[in-house]
Amino acid sequence: MKAVYLGIDVGSVSTNVVALDEQGKVLYTVYLRTRGQPIQAIQEGLRQLLTALGKDLKVKGVGTTGSGRSLAAVMVGADVVKNEITAHAVAANFVVPGVQTVIEIGGQDSKIIILRHGIVTDFAMNTVCAAGTGSFLDQQAARLGIPIEDFGRRALEARSPVRIAGRCAVFAESDMIHKQQQGHPIEDIIAGLCEALVRNYLNNVGKGKEILPPVVFQGGVAANAGMRRAFNRALGTEVIVPEHYGVMGAFGAALLAKDMGLRESAFRGFNLTEMEFKTGGFECQGCANHCEVVELREGSRLLARWGDRCGKWSNAVAV
Repeated sequence: MKAVYLGIDVGSVSTNVVALDEQGKVLYTVYLRTRGQPIQAIQEGLRQLLTALGKDLKVKGVGTTGSGRSLAAVMVGADVVKNEITAHAVAANFVVPGVQTVIEIGGQDSKIIILRHGIVTDFAMNTVCAAGTGSFLDQQAARLGIPIEDFGRRALEARSPVRIAGRCAVFAESDMIHKQQQGHPIEDIIAGLCEALVRNYLNNVGKGKEILPPVVFQGGVAANAGMRRAFNRALGTEVIVPEHYGVMGAFGAALLAKDMGLRESAFRGFNLTEMEFKTGGFECQGCANHCEVVELREGSRLLARWGDRCGKWSNAVAV
């Protein structure tokens, strides 16, 4: 029987599942679009993993991370639940020992993590503007009629990148349209956009941060060769893109579960892929906070509640 550690990263855009062996080697990865249905995405991810690795598996630990980590943890029976900052930092430090800066740009947000001697000393996240995130790049690629897979390659073909206003997603798109109307080549516009988005990132997310090499670039946007080159130029150093750049959150969650050294995991088993889960919620009227309480049910059985500040509902025994 093959021993594995699972990491599950549930985000607003994607849900990722990673399986590691006992040495921390990646056995299989799954990247799925969440599409507003995290439960179904988690179940599909586990199905794909089971199909790829076979049923002869012993899960020795499970970690969850991402914005949907609480939901995923209750659903699958997680042993460790950590935020994205911790998960991404652990994965980056495992792949590139001594990493000092982690640039992570995903579908909806971006973050920077500063490490010194393997410890997170500072971080920042961009949750205000969509400029520079994967969803914005997807949108611009679609508007230009270019497959997102070719976006980065086209940027590398630029001869004279134009200057695009990258401080805001709306301004960036308007400026791109203006440059198109002036007759600039598409390649120069795409390259200019990549450089603008890197400036936006460094002036907002990276503002005031001491960015030292080695620098690891992860998240879905790391696949974009134009963004990689723009970061290389702006930072004056070559950013390192790990092999599993798109699923580093799940990778880190699995590593955290592995490091616990558990004798037995709380994992509920792969049969959960066939169970019927439902989420619901209500607003508590018990005090002025009016907490929005979320609950997860398996059929008619209440598994858990969370979201309340005082613990009135989350600490209650499931019925």
